[in-house]
Parts: sequence; structure tokens; C-alpha cells
Amino acid sequence: MPYDKYLNEFCDIIDTYGGRDKVMKALCYGAKLISGYYGDRQPELAKRYAIASSRISGARATLRLIDDIPMIQYALEYGLGKDESDSIMAVLGVAANIVDLLYYPVEKICWLAEHKIVDIKNPDYWDNVNTIFWVVGVYLNLMRNIRSFGLNQQKINNIKQTTKDNPDLEKILKKHRIEMLTLLRLTLDFIHAGSYLPKGYLWGGKLSTLQIGAVGTASAAIGIYQIFAKRRLNK
Repeated sequence: MPYDKYLNEFCDIIDTYGGRDKVMKALCYGAKLISGYYGDRQPELAKRYAIASSRISGARATLRLIDDIPMIQYALEYGLGKDESDSIMAVLGVAANIVDLLYYPVEKICWLAEHKIVDIKNPDYWDNVNTIFWVVGVYLNLMRNIRSFGLNQQKINNIKQTTKDNPDLEKILKKHRIEMLTLLRLTLDFIHAGSYLPKGYLWGGKLSTLQIGAVGTASAAIGIYQIFAKRRLNK
């Protein structure tokens, strides 16, 4: 039956860490979206969904406690980006890796403080530092993907001009469309991350719960769709 195929594919996705995190992200911000929508209409219902969103967010944060280990491995393998297509991509890649390597230890400090495992004099300061690393990391990845998208577009234009019939062109175009969605997803992530900055910085504190839920849910939905699209493209 057709639904068996989709069910098996979905189970394969949530068997991976990245796939499961994106599904949990969708549930987290979907609950926040509902909480924001019912905030003034049914406060008690909104509170329940806010609690659900908070619990799922906390679970995601707990799972990220060991993310620095694969991040260190990735950064070491990436090195100075010698395999990148140009120096700009390499600089952006190295900078993004450095920010990520700083982000994870700070997030651990915030997690330990939140759960009263260690005493920190100024937890708000560490929360702000954590958010800044988050915003900068997303921004660098967005700039890197914009650059990559532009370079890929140039390659596609060259292929179209030099070769009339290229059997691989359709697959290249499909990958390019998926990367276009990556730009949209990272833009949403940047808007989302910036909303958690202290008031007075970018749009920190200016988005409502409903808006944050909508942005986060849309980003998660795009991420899940991309996983399905990439799996089908690689078959």
C-alpha cells in the first residue's frame, strides 16, 4: 500500500539524529504556534501548549550536549577548507566552524545553570552570549549558502551554454532547487535566532509567540521536506 512506503520512509528518517531533531523541532514550534494563536482566546489551552513546546525544546537542548564531539571531528576534517570551490567559501566555512565550536560549550554552561547543577553569578549574560553565537553561526551559514548557490548557478549557466543535451542537467537542477530551499530555511532560522537577542539588538524581543512559532514551524517543515527530497533524488 502507498502509505506503507511513506511510513517506512518516515521511520528511516527519525532513526537518524538529524531527522529526529527536525521532527522534534516541528513539534516544538508547532506547539508554540498554537500557544501563540490561543494566547488571548483560551489562555489555559495556550499555557498547556507552551509547556509542551518548552519540554520538547529542553529535550532538544539535552540531546545537543554531545554535539560538540562530532563538531570537533567535522572541523578537523574541514581544516582550512582546501576542498572548497573558492577562498570566500573557505573563509566562511572556517569562521562558521569556529563559532560552532564556541557555541556548544557556552550552551552547556547555560544548560547546567538552568538545571541548577552549577551556580553561575550572571546566567542572563551567558544566555545572551549563547544567543549571539547562535545568530552569528546561522548568519555565516546563510552567507556561505548564498555564495554556494551563486557558484552553482554559474556552473548551470555554463553547462546550458556549452552543452545542448546533458543527461545530468535535470538532476543538477533538482539539487539546485533543494539548495534554494536551504536559503529560505536559513533565512527563517536567522529571523528566529535574532528574535531572541536582547531588546535593542536587531529585532530582539519584537516577535510575538505566534510569529516565532510560525517561523520555527516553517523552517522545520522545509527541513523535513528537504530530507525526503534528497533521499528520493539519491535513489
